[in-house]
Amino acid sequence: MQQKFAVVSKIAALSLFACFAAPVMAQSAGSVVVNAGWAHITPNDSSTALTFTQPALGAIPGSGAGVSRTETLGISVNYFYTDNLAFTADLGVPPTYKLHGEGTLAAAGEIGTAKQWAPTGLVKYFFGDAKAKLRPYLGGGVTYVRYSDVELSTKFQQIIGAKFGTPAAVTTADLSSGFAPVITGGISYEITPQWYAGVSLSYVKLKTDANLTTLATKVGTVKSNTTLTLDPLVAFASIGYRF
Repeated sequence: MQQKFAVVSKIAALSLFACFAAPVMAQSAGSVVVNAGWAHITPNDSSTALTFTQPALGAIPGSGAGVSRTETLGISVNYFYTDNLAFTADLGVPPTYKLHGEGTLAAAGEIGTAKQWAPTGLVKYFFGDAKAKLRPYLGGGVTYVRYSDVELSTKFQQIIGAKFGTPAAVTTADLSSGFAPVITGGISYEITPQWYAGVSLSYVKLKTDANLTTLATKVGTVKSNTTLTLDPLVAFASIGYRF
């Protein structure tokens, strides 16, 4: 009996030792790594002139709009299909953009704000071995962008309304939704077999159409529009956990 117990004890001890001695495959096939961190968004912005289409009065010469930098909390879920190939879903708290007048609209200052929703799907290729502590990667994918809580400043609404003899006219705006391509690159560093630090830089090729509606009592409904180019660079610093 004692001999049997001794044999079982040795087998159990050897099994336990093997578990600790086996190499931990960090970012390997089947791994799920969730990152959370801070995203800094820098638009490379430009716009077309604000153009009145109803009535067809044409563009306001020299008018334009710009988009300010913004920040938000980002979340990235990475599933390693192989040791090198990962599928990623990028989510997070929708950032709020501030729009400001440029050119002949510069006097308006801040002309509006909008919240952006942009869930993103990416395919990433991680270089090096799954057990390497430092792994650079490149990737690409697509995002679907839509906007909510679009609000125009009182001063900007007054400027538009005054052109039609109704300074108190109410102007609302709608920003178009759509898909946009994304390219990304970054580095993942293994702190422990479960914890990671990551930095990345992504570029989004993004435009949106802003369609404005003004209710001017003297001339009725006024329609105008402009196209905003954002093309943002998104810098993301994060901490990740492997499940």
